[in-house]
Amino acid sequence: MQLSCITIYPVKSCAGINLDSVTLDRFGPVGDRRWLVVDERGRFLSQRDQARMALVRVEQLPGGIRLSLGGSSTEAAIPGTDASELRVSIWEDSVRALLADGGAGEWLGAQLGRSCRLVYMPDTCQRLVDGAYARDGETVSFADGFPLLLISQASLDDLNSRLDKPVPMNRFRPNLVVSDCERFAEDGWRRIRIGKVEFDVAKPCARCAIPSIDQATAQRDAQINRVLAGFRRINGQVMFGQNLLYQSAGVLSLGDPVEVLE
Repeated sequence: MQLSCITIYPVKSCAGINLDSVTLDRFGPVGDRRWLVVDERGRFLSQRDQARMALVRVEQLPGGIRLSLGGSSTEAAIPGTDASELRVSIWEDSVRALLADGGAGEWLGAQLGRSCRLVYMPDTCQRLVDGAYARDGETVSFADGFPLLLISQASLDDLNSRLDKPVPMNRFRPNLVVSDCERFAEDGWRRIRIGKVEFDVAKPCARCAIPSIDQATAQRDAQINRVLAGFRRINGQVMFGQNLLYQSAGVLSLGDPVEVLE
């Protein structure tokens, strides 16, 4: 088995960026979901309610990011320590974030057709992973709850064999894709090593409506979720992919061997 795809999502729920290698820090893959779009109350926005976020392309710049959609774009610098603070809500967590320059929020508002702001998670933030799964006080960025999501290519191939029209892996927005294993082999893993980094396979990923959204058009297709529910419903939730935790930082690269430890 080997690591065949690495993806980060600098702005939660916006388009991802494929990489040849990535460094892991205490938040997850460096650059992954450190930016967040929030409404006027500070509540996070995602494709669940704002499907057009899938169309917002993100480019990493020295000291910031560029956002683009169609022929329009804007840039946002990583806020400095003197930036305005904002308490933001993501699921059940309340997190201290730094407010980006207002121009980026206004641009996003124009693209999404609603009032919103762009915020950044500073290095000093401590958003803890659910203690029911964390072993050593692991922290996470603005990802849903865990620093990494892994899916095997064979699992997607199995799903596609059941669909009228196959879908790409980006429907499920994983960070890591593993090739050359059996379908849903990841369901049975408890600890794995990718390259030199060891991971706990914490829990299956419960899927929401986002896999139904075409990441290239923002159009919805409910068939994917219906098919998944027909054979991947576990304890009342539709599961696809596995969330990972780790205690030591490191570097992952395409082609790294994947070894099951437990």
